[in-house]
Amino acid sequence: MQRRSFLKKAGMGMVAGTAAVGAPALAQENPSIKWRMASSFPRSLPALFGTSEKFVKYVNEATNGQFVIDVFPAGEIVPALQVMDAVSNGTVQAGHTCGYYYFGKSPAYCFDTAVPFGLTARQMMAWILEGNGKTLLRELFAPVNIVNFPLGNTGVQMGGWYRKEINSLEDLKGLKMRTSGFAGEVLARLGVIPQQIAGGDIYPSLEKGTLDAVEFVGPYDDEKLGFNKVAKYYYYPGFWEGGPQVSAYMNKGEFEKLPKNYQAIVEAACMYATANMTAVYDAHNAGALRRLIAGGAVLKEFPKDVLDAGFKASVQLYKEFSDKDPMFKKIHDDYMAFRDDLAPWFNLVEGSYTRYLAYAIAQSRKA
Repeated sequence: MQRRSFLKKAGMGMVAGTAAVGAPALAQENPSIKWRMASSFPRSLPALFGTSEKFVKYVNEATNGQFVIDVFPAGEIVPALQVMDAVSNGTVQAGHTCGYYYFGKSPAYCFDTAVPFGLTARQMMAWILEGNGKTLLRELFAPVNIVNFPLGNTGVQMGGWYRKEINSLEDLKGLKMRTSGFAGEVLARLGVIPQQIAGGDIYPSLEKGTLDAVEFVGPYDDEKLGFNKVAKYYYYPGFWEGGPQVSAYMNKGEFEKLPKNYQAIVEAACMYATANMTAVYDAHNAGALRRLIAGGAVLKEFPKDVLDAGFKASVQLYKEFSDKDPMFKKIHDDYMAFRDDLAPWFNLVEGSYTRYLAYAIAQSRKA
């Protein structure tokens, strides 16, 4: 009896000792960390700003509250178009933004979001995950102390809102238009005067007449921002944004200090939130477009001469930037080779399927 009592007490002591050793080790492996994430988007856009909220919620729950990231809308910590700088210099540990906002620093950053006549959302993810996209973009951002991840994709965008009809290329001449990055350079060659303005400031500029046209995303966001109230004509397609990726930028030093399991959770959270953003736009754009048309918006397709001129100007600019910047050329050549390989397949199967399906649905409704 005494022997059993001794063994029992000894066993309990061993368990207690293990717990005492294990607890600090576990705490070291899963430390309490708090970050700040600056967004380039206002709270009024639930698909864009809401994606960063889903990302940080995933990280919080996956670490049982040990890794908390507070996300701040545009302007609360830094202006919308200075998020990349804030992450790079360590003002914040993370940011949610678009690479093409930083076109002025380097046109190559646009490949992180979208370039004219570029990849669609699915094609972009294929380039990132199965092509050389991730490797090339990591190489691009390394000199500015950033580790980048996809954190959303809107899918193909609309061509924007215009106060007057665009019946030919000539109608673009002198048009003051809100647009970003590479798109602005291409449109400038078509006669447009590009203006880069943060999302929250677009409506007042259009209302006051400072702008003649604006492109932002698509029906779901455009309806919320009310562009249809001050511009009547709604054009498609947004040939400069076939599948714009939104990104999470992490300060490289801070990211590398994270435990490996936290790093893995960050990546998983980014992939989850990316898929969710695309799903939100796919689910809600159609209904928003119907409401906009019912409210008086006039849906128009860009004339072919506008698309042809846009494509030609894009190819010219790609060559000019490639001649000046070896990194731009390195990414461009790989990206475009990937696009050219995929486009015929998507047109053959997806294009023919969706065209016929839309036709068949329309016919069945007439019957």
